[in-house]
Amino acid sequence: MPRKAADMCEGPLISRIILYTIPIILTGVLQLLFNAADLVVVGRCCGSNSVGAVGSTGAIINLMVNLFIGLSVGAGVTVAHGLGSGRVEDVRRTVHTAIPTAIVSGAVLTLVGVLFSGKFLSLMDTPKEQLHLATSYMRIYFCGTIASMIYNFGSAILRAAGDTQSPLYYLTAAGVLNVLLNLFFVIVFRMDVAGVALATTISQILSALLILRALMKREDACKLDLRKMHIYGRQLKRIIQIGFPAGIQGSLFSASNVIIQSSINSFGPIVNSGNAAAQNIEGFVYTSMNSYSQTALNFTGQNFGAGKFDRIRKIMWICLIAVFCTGAALGVTALFFGKPLLGIYITDSEEAIKYGLVRMTYIMLPYFLCGLMDVTTGLIRGLGSSVTPMLITIAGVVGIRLGWIYVVFRIPQYHSIKSLYLSYAISWAITFLAELIVFIVLMNKLKKRQNKQE
Repeated sequence: MPRKAADMCEGPLISRIILYTIPIILTGVLQLLFNAADLVVVGRCCGSNSVGAVGSTGAIINLMVNLFIGLSVGAGVTVAHGLGSGRVEDVRRTVHTAIPTAIVSGAVLTLVGVLFSGKFLSLMDTPKEQLHLATSYMRIYFCGTIASMIYNFGSAILRAAGDTQSPLYYLTAAGVLNVLLNLFFVIVFRMDVAGVALATTISQILSALLILRALMKREDACKLDLRKMHIYGRQLKRIIQIGFPAGIQGSLFSASNVIIQSSINSFGPIVNSGNAAAQNIEGFVYTSMNSYSQTALNFTGQNFGAGKFDRIRKIMWICLIAVFCTGAALGVTALFFGKPLLGIYITDSEEAIKYGLVRMTYIMLPYFLCGLMDVTTGLIRGLGSSVTPMLITIAGVVGIRLGWIYVVFRIPQYHSIKSLYLSYAISWAITFLAELIVFIVLMNKLKKRQNKQE
């Protein structure tokens, strides 16, 4: 059934925020389940080296992809502001600018990823036993990035319009296809990591086609007409103003993880395999928390467009409390069941499982701090400011982690895997506090400006 934009500026907030967030959480969890299927299939059919190979690509893939994912955030915020303020034509032009921007972004990623995957992985000191497998996985994965960008830009538009259910349905269909193709390519054709990468690429194409179909069937300003796709300068500028700093922030955040991953690689393939499995489990907690960041961004975006600052303050408290409870509960639960969960991924190395538990201990318990940090980032971006959270993240996350690696980690008594993991919680806590202060100051400033104009 064709959908129209939802109004986030009226009605009860708590119930609306919960109902809006649940499909985003389910979408993220399903996406991770299907990604986990990649690791489970190669782990059980091909061994821990294949698990390590796939896991070692995550940081570098995120580093490259996040730059352009940031532009999708810019598109979503621009649509939310337009809907909140009733600027229908601005929304239409944003939608028809966003999709061709997604196609160009995906093409750039494909070119760079296919040509330089091997070089990037070598620079990260990927273990020799896993380098060839990891390179094969990355090259095939990046062949599907045009479809991936279309899905992400389209999802951002739908969520800005209040539709969080459609992306869930489309991801479910694509994910089921991904799992079936995983089994087919790996078990029947024995393609190892290349098989799961190919399955991912094909499933991304399906999700992109479904998201385009959803936009074309809408009956509001977010309706897409493929014949009218055009990059409008004003809308592109706004998307870049918000999205490029968000992309830089995500990429630099990932850059710090790349450096940490390189340090983890130096401890050998067994540690790397345990780390990769633990990271995948952590992803389920992270995506649940990060869903509140997307909610905070879009609810703040529409209400900022409507000039409702008192409502934005309530959105802040609801999202912060919700993400704290979610992160604390899921983090403790995941750690409690850590060993059997890691055993799903790793079947041939008890030592790798032991190292996976070390990571989970140092990451899971304070993981709610990461959720609080992400929600404040979403709140600030919802107000239309994207450079500020980028600068805070560079200083609070990237700066602290790099300083830790190049100063603390080099001290002999702190040159350990536990020391590396400790840097995460410290950087999350400091960055959250800085962003919360900035958000409150910025909102008060914007509210005073509005009062003067009235």
